[in-house]
Amino acid sequence: CFSPDTLDPALFQPRRLDRRVEFSLPDNEGRAHILRIHARSMSIERDIRFDLIAHPCPNTTGAELRSVATEAGMFAICARRKVASERDFLNTVEKVVRQGTKFSLFLNTPSPREVTELLGSYASSPHRPLNLSALLSFGRPLTPDSVLASVAYALEEIPRRLSTLVQLLEVLPFIVGTNPYVASTLAAHRESFMWLATYPMPKTLEENAKCAETLEDLVEKHANDIPTLTKGFQECSKYMTSSQMSEFLDGAIRSCILVRLIAEQHISLSRAIQCSKPPNVGVVNTQCSPAEMVRMCGSFFSELCEVTLGLSPIVTIEGDREATFIYVPVHLEYILTEILKNAFRATVEHHNNKNKGSGLLLPVLITLSAPPRLPGSSSNYFLIHVWDQGGGVTPANVLQIFSYAFTTAG
Repeated sequence: CFSPDTLDPALFQPRRLDRRVEFSLPDNEGRAHILRIHARSMSIERDIRFDLIAHPCPNTTGAELRSVATEAGMFAICARRKVASERDFLNTVEKVVRQGTKFSLFLNTPSPREVTELLGSYASSPHRPLNLSALLSFGRPLTPDSVLASVAYALEEIPRRLSTLVQLLEVLPFIVGTNPYVASTLAAHRESFMWLATYPMPKTLEENAKCAETLEDLVEKHANDIPTLTKGFQECSKYMTSSQMSEFLDGAIRSCILVRLIAEQHISLSRAIQCSKPPNVGVVNTQCSPAEMVRMCGSFFSELCEVTLGLSPIVTIEGDREATFIYVPVHLEYILTEILKNAFRATVEHHNNKNKGSGLLLPVLITLSAPPRLPGSSSNYFLIHVWDQGGGVTPANVLQIFSYAFTTAG
């Protein structure tokens, strides 16, 4: 059963269709019944009001309502819940309505051949190197022309990087590609790629504002891609070696970080053009303070550690506390978060095992150091050394510490 506007006109030529039976679109009760049928194979909460969910879905057919049920299931998976709730179904409908189409980003769904050709075209073109200088160039100075140059860069570079990731997902072993987590990630990336690759280039700030708004939706849509992919690879661990999984996830994470960085930089610039004195150049902070970032992350983990483990080490900062450099704060925050999380936990656990819970915890020492300024040199690094006394890494675990499937927690 298909909606007439989704059928190829060639099918209506003589002798192409043996029988053609037309049905009217289902009413609200019919849509609710269709949703119930598609939800039978899902793990859902009891007493979901499908009549309420069906109400904001006028002019829809069974195939489109099935998409609603499927997307609701993905909402639950991304939230790491075993069952889909009524709110998951409503969020799916709200998201679709906000995007301005029925249940797809495309009014006319492109054929598989068109998608493949477009993917190949973008994947074969070389990526332009991405660095902080390139991101800063669109905001120095920040003008309407620079914002339009930024959106042109985003609509050119993001599809290239998405196309590479899509092709990597498509060549995975068949059994891995059929995993629900991997398959849903591939479908989402293909749809986002097609939307960006076919989006008309904005010529005014008003058109750019609409583009930036939808970019925000896409960033939110892909926020859980890496956890979702990781879950899929964990379920398929017996079909790929640890090195194969690590190699793929390394590339996928790198691609996702770059795509998100380009998108969020343009979104931030689009907002900043409305401010008289924006504090940063997009998401890039030209005066990023590592000492402040360490204090912020250390304070958070001190409270978290005391709540979960009963006590917490203090953080001692040494070295160049006044140093600043150009960086993306959220990236530094993520790095420090992961390192301090391990340092705090190891310190507390090692202390409890060694001293039976008595005595004071040794501090986590962080040294900030700029490179020596030598004549004729142009050093472009800054050293943040995190030193704890948590017992170190055992020889048996050294070779596994960078594996996505390995953890010492629990």
